[in-house]
Amino acid sequence: MALIDVKIPPMGESITTGILAKWHVQDGAIVQKDQPLFELETDKITSEGTAEAGGKISLKVAVGADVKIGQTIAIIDTSVAAEIAAPAPGSPGPVAKASSENSPAVRRLAEEMGIDPAKLTGTGKAGRVTKGDMLAAAEAKPAAPAPAAGKTSEVGRVIPNAPAAAPAELQAKESRQTRRKMSPLRQRIAQRLVSAQHEAAMLTTFNEVDMSAVMALRAKYQDDFVKKNGLKLGFMSFFTKAAVHALKEVPGINAQIDGDTIVQNQYYDIGVAVSTEKGLMVPVIRGCDTLGMADIEKTIADAAKRARDGKITLADLDGGVFTITNGGIFGSMLSTPIINSPQSAILGLHAINDRPMAVNGQVVIRPMMYLALSYDHRLVDGREAVTFLVKVKQAIEDPARLLLAI
Repeated sequence: MALIDVKIPPMGESITTGILAKWHVQDGAIVQKDQPLFELETDKITSEGTAEAGGKISLKVAVGADVKIGQTIAIIDTSVAAEIAAPAPGSPGPVAKASSENSPAVRRLAEEMGIDPAKLTGTGKAGRVTKGDMLAAAEAKPAAPAPAAGKTSEVGRVIPNAPAAAPAELQAKESRQTRRKMSPLRQRIAQRLVSAQHEAAMLTTFNEVDMSAVMALRAKYQDDFVKKNGLKLGFMSFFTKAAVHALKEVPGINAQIDGDTIVQNQYYDIGVAVSTEKGLMVPVIRGCDTLGMADIEKTIADAAKRARDGKITLADLDGGVFTITNGGIFGSMLSTPIINSPQSAILGLHAINDRPMAVNGQVVIRPMMYLALSYDHRLVDGREAVTFLVKVKQAIEDPARLLLAI
């Protein structure tokens, strides 16, 4: 018998423990090599562990348990052939794939509805369970039986040994709230945000930008861009380039405080905030001053996908000098973003709305966006912050400035 230990992998020097948040397989299941097995939550990232070899898995640690780096949490018996049985003749259809192969939407519905996708007949490609399959199963799921009537005391408590349901007011109260423990990642995010508020002298300055030029440029070259690069040209690459341009013009923003020392950064690794089910993450796009628009778009899309899939690494999140966050994708009109410590500033983007503007003495309708720059006033003066935001505005309203570096 050949046995392989499934261990919690190293996550970086600063991470020694975590919580086993989820098993993607059941005890005794047949697993394939490189198949996702579990999800680990730490105070910095959420990641997945995969199988080193195929075989029959025996789980040793329960979901929710605290685990240490290097700890054995399961054993795979590789002597058991990892075979997938073909469907028998006359069977209703292909069985569902393992839960680890289902889409994030199916996994989320499985958690919310308490339905195991592995027990459903998948109608998707290769027998995968779809969101529609989950919703159909939820509709067909029998409702929980109503509690039996019983006697209660005058104060509303159930009389001992009487087959009575809880008082209606208690049932209503319980249905109005649910309680769950904060994940290590959410706790860490909360600590960092509060720490940033306490440690920095944070101030926010605002401006507005006319998006007409960028929108016209995208409309003109979008088809050619997609044909050449296989993805759409978004707004984030323009703002990333504009931020790098402004950082070069106002280097005081590209600095940070370390004790009583000012550290001046000479590189341009820009963090892009990504919203995930586990919380906000900021993967860092390296060397943005040397990347083209297509490279920036591809890198952002890849980092965002890995963050949402729980495959981001600690190295992906470290070392940024400046952050861009886009609340506009959720409809935000205006906000005051919180600095991503130890950085000295963060740029907030917002929704694009058509508004009447005075242009050359005439009132015209233009697609406008509010910009917000939150900065650490201990290091950055108001003049530098306003100048930085003006440089971003000028670059977006006249993208040729990015090409000419003016």
